[in-house]
Amino acid sequence: MEKNVNWLKIGEIVAAQGIKGEVKIHPDSDFPERFTKSGKRYLRPSDGGDLREIELLKGRRVPGKNFYIITLAGIDDRNAAEALRGCELLIDSADMPQLSQDEYHVLQLLDLDVYNQKNGENLGKVVDIIWAGHDVLEVKRSQGKNYLIPFVREIVPVVDLLNKRIEINPPKGLLDINKAKTIKEDIDL
Repeated sequence: MEKNVNWLKIGEIVAAQGIKGEVKIHPDSDFPERFTKSGKRYLRPSDGGDLREIELLKGRRVPGKNFYIITLAGIDDRNAAEALRGCELLIDSADMPQLSQDEYHVLQLLDLDVYNQKNGENLGKVVDIIWAGHDVLEVKRSQGKNYLIPFVREIVPVVDLLNKRIEINPPKGLLDINKAKTIKEDIDL
Protein backbone atom coordinates (compact mmCIF):
# COMPACT_ATOMS: atom_id res chain seq x y z
CA MET A 1 0.00 0.00 0.00
CA GLU A 2 1.19 3.52 -0.74
CA LYS A 3 2.62 5.21 2.34
CA ASN A 4 2.06 8.87 1.38
CA VAL A 5 -1.65 8.55 0.68
CA ASN A 6 -4.22 10.37 2.82
CA TRP A 7 -7.05 7.90 3.31
CA LEU A 8 -10.63 9.07 3.60
CA LYS A 9 -13.16 6.89 5.39
CA ILE A 10 -16.37 6.74 3.37
CA GLY A 11 -18.25 4.14 5.40
CA GLU A 12 -18.20 1.19 7.77
CA ILE A 13 -19.41 -2.35 7.16
CA VAL A 14 -22.00 -3.07 9.83
CA ALA A 15 -23.39 -6.50 8.82
CA ALA A 16 -23.63 -9.25 6.26
CA GLN A 17 -26.70 -9.07 4.02
CA GLY A 18 -28.19 -12.36 2.83
CA ILE A 19 -26.21 -15.47 1.92
CA LYS A 20 -24.39 -14.39 -1.26
CA GLY A 21 -21.69 -12.21 0.31
CA GLU A 22 -23.32 -8.79 0.17
CA VAL A 23 -22.59 -6.40 3.05
CA LYS A 24 -24.53 -3.58 4.65
CA ILE A 25 -22.54 -0.36 4.93
CA HIS A 26 -23.25 2.76 6.96
CA PRO A 27 -22.04 5.73 4.85
CA ASP A 28 -19.83 8.56 6.05
CA SER A 29 -20.15 10.30 2.68
CA ASP A 30 -22.71 12.46 0.91
CA PHE A 31 -21.70 11.01 -2.47
CA PRO A 32 -23.86 7.97 -3.34
CA GLU A 33 -21.60 7.02 -6.25
CA ARG A 34 -18.96 5.93 -3.73
CA PHE A 35 -21.27 2.99 -2.96
CA THR A 36 -23.09 2.47 -6.26
CA LYS A 37 -20.35 2.92 -8.86
CA SER A 38 -17.92 0.04 -9.35
CA GLY A 39 -14.23 0.60 -8.82
CA LYS A 40 -11.28 0.33 -6.47
CA ARG A 41 -11.79 0.88 -2.74
CA TYR A 42 -9.78 -0.08 0.34
CA LEU A 43 -10.67 -1.95 3.52
CA ARG A 44 -9.16 -1.26 6.94
CA PRO A 45 -9.87 -4.00 9.50
CA SER A 46 -11.49 -2.99 12.78
CA ASP A 47 -8.33 -4.08 14.62
CA GLY A 48 -6.34 -1.43 12.73
CA GLY A 49 -4.45 -3.95 10.58
CA ASP A 50 -3.10 -3.37 7.09
CA LEU A 51 -5.23 -1.84 4.36
CA ARG A 52 -6.35 -4.13 1.59
CA GLU A 53 -7.43 -3.12 -1.88
CA ILE A 54 -10.81 -4.45 -2.94
CA GLU A 55 -13.08 -3.98 -5.96
CA LEU A 56 -16.61 -2.70 -5.39
CA LEU A 57 -18.70 -4.51 -8.00
CA LYS A 58 -22.10 -2.91 -7.39
CA GLY A 59 -24.20 -1.30 -4.72
CA ARG A 60 -27.61 0.13 -3.99
CA ARG A 61 -29.13 2.41 -1.39
CA VAL A 62 -31.90 0.95 0.72
CA PRO A 63 -34.91 3.30 0.28
CA GLY A 64 -35.82 5.17 3.45
CA LYS A 65 -32.72 3.95 5.30
CA ASN A 66 -29.27 5.43 5.82
CA PHE A 67 -27.28 2.50 4.50
CA TYR A 68 -26.21 0.77 1.30
CA ILE A 69 -25.95 -2.87 0.28
CA ILE A 70 -22.74 -3.48 -1.67
CA THR A 71 -21.08 -6.40 -3.44
CA LEU A 72 -17.29 -6.74 -3.19
CA ALA A 73 -15.06 -8.89 -5.40
CA GLY A 74 -14.05 -12.16 -3.74
CA ILE A 75 -16.71 -11.96 -1.02
CA ASP A 76 -19.03 -14.73 -2.17
CA ASP A 77 -20.83 -16.05 0.91
CA ARG A 78 -22.22 -14.96 4.26
CA ASN A 79 -19.18 -16.15 6.23
CA ALA A 80 -16.81 -14.02 4.14
CA ALA A 81 -19.18 -11.06 4.50
CA GLU A 82 -19.46 -11.53 8.29
CA ALA A 83 -15.66 -11.48 8.54
CA LEU A 84 -15.75 -7.88 7.23
CA ARG A 85 -18.03 -6.56 9.98
CA GLY A 86 -16.44 -3.45 11.49
CA CYS A 87 -14.10 -2.84 8.56
CA GLU A 88 -13.85 0.70 7.27
CA LEU A 89 -14.27 1.38 3.56
CA LEU A 90 -11.79 4.00 2.34
CA ILE A 91 -10.68 5.91 -0.73
CA ASP A 92 -7.59 7.94 -1.51
CA SER A 93 -8.47 11.53 -0.53
CA ALA A 94 -7.07 12.65 -3.90
CA ASP A 95 -10.16 10.95 -5.40
CA MET A 96 -12.56 13.34 -3.64
CA PRO A 97 -14.95 14.98 -6.13
CA GLN A 98 -14.34 18.62 -7.01
CA LEU A 99 -16.98 20.88 -5.51
CA SER A 100 -18.23 24.26 -6.64
CA GLN A 101 -17.49 27.44 -4.76
CA ASP A 102 -19.14 27.57 -1.32
CA GLU A 103 -19.39 23.75 -1.13
CA TYR A 104 -17.22 21.81 1.28
CA HIS A 105 -16.34 18.25 2.09
CA VAL A 106 -17.13 17.32 5.69
CA LEU A 107 -13.46 16.46 6.16
CA GLN A 108 -12.53 20.08 5.34
CA LEU A 109 -14.82 21.51 8.03
CA LEU A 110 -13.89 19.25 10.93
CA ASP A 111 -11.55 20.82 13.50
CA LEU A 112 -12.02 24.37 12.18
CA ASP A 113 -12.24 27.06 14.88
CA VAL A 114 -15.58 28.87 15.03
CA TYR A 115 -15.75 32.58 15.90
CA ASN A 116 -18.67 34.90 16.61
CA GLN A 117 -18.34 37.84 14.14
CA LYS A 118 -20.16 40.18 16.52
CA ASN A 119 -17.64 40.01 19.36
CA GLY A 120 -14.70 37.89 18.07
CA GLU A 121 -15.31 35.19 20.70
CA ASN A 122 -13.89 31.74 19.90
CA LEU A 123 -16.89 29.42 20.33
CA GLY A 124 -15.01 26.14 19.86
CA LYS A 125 -14.17 23.64 17.10
CA VAL A 126 -16.34 21.84 14.57
CA VAL A 127 -16.55 18.19 15.68
CA ASP A 128 -19.39 16.91 13.50
CA ILE A 129 -21.81 17.77 10.70
CA ILE A 130 -25.39 16.66 11.37
CA TRP A 131 -28.09 16.37 8.74
CA ALA A 132 -31.38 17.79 10.00
CA GLY A 133 -33.11 18.99 6.83
CA HIS A 134 -29.88 20.89 6.09
CA ASP A 135 -26.36 20.63 7.44
CA VAL A 136 -25.79 21.66 11.06
CA LEU A 137 -22.32 22.26 12.49
CA GLU A 138 -21.73 20.71 15.89
CA VAL A 139 -19.24 22.94 17.69
CA LYS A 140 -17.48 21.59 20.78
CA ARG A 141 -17.31 24.16 23.56
CA SER A 142 -14.68 24.22 26.27
CA GLN A 143 -17.47 23.50 28.77
CA GLY A 144 -21.19 22.89 28.64
CA LYS A 145 -23.24 21.43 25.82
CA ASN A 146 -22.00 21.75 22.27
CA TYR A 147 -23.36 24.49 20.02
CA LEU A 148 -25.42 23.46 16.99
CA ILE A 149 -25.16 26.02 14.22
CA PRO A 150 -27.25 25.80 11.00
CA PHE A 151 -24.76 25.74 8.12
CA VAL A 152 -26.48 28.36 5.98
CA ARG A 153 -24.89 31.44 4.41
CA GLU A 154 -26.93 33.90 6.50
CA ILE A 155 -25.54 32.43 9.74
CA VAL A 156 -22.15 31.17 8.48
CA PRO A 157 -20.94 33.84 6.06
CA VAL A 158 -17.21 33.01 6.29
CA VAL A 159 -15.47 29.67 5.82
CA ASP A 160 -11.72 30.27 5.61
CA LEU A 161 -10.07 26.90 4.98
CA LEU A 162 -6.60 28.45 4.62
CA ASN A 163 -6.71 29.89 8.16
CA LYS A 164 -8.80 26.98 9.54
CA ARG A 165 -11.53 29.37 10.65
CA ILE A 166 -15.30 29.74 10.41
CA GLU A 167 -17.07 32.97 11.34
CA ILE A 168 -20.72 32.98 12.30
CA ASN A 169 -23.26 35.77 12.55
CA PRO A 170 -25.76 34.17 14.94
CA PRO A 171 -29.29 35.53 15.09
CA LYS A 172 -30.42 36.74 18.49
CA GLY A 173 -30.97 33.83 20.86
CA LEU A 174 -29.29 31.08 18.78
CA LEU A 175 -26.37 30.60 21.14
CA ASP A 176 -28.65 30.79 24.20
CA ILE A 177 -30.99 28.12 22.80
CA ASN A 178 -28.00 25.89 22.17
CA LYS A 179 -27.05 26.08 25.83
CA ALA A 180 -30.43 24.66 26.81
CA LYS A 181 -30.67 21.59 24.57
CA THR A 182 -29.40 20.10 21.36
CA ILE A 183 -30.91 19.03 18.05
CA LYS A 184 -29.76 15.48 18.83
CA GLU A 185 -32.16 15.54 21.76
CA ASP A 186 -34.99 16.78 19.53
CA ILE A 187 -34.70 14.52 16.49
CA ASP A 188 -34.28 10.84 15.96
CA LEU A 189 -30.94 10.40 14.21
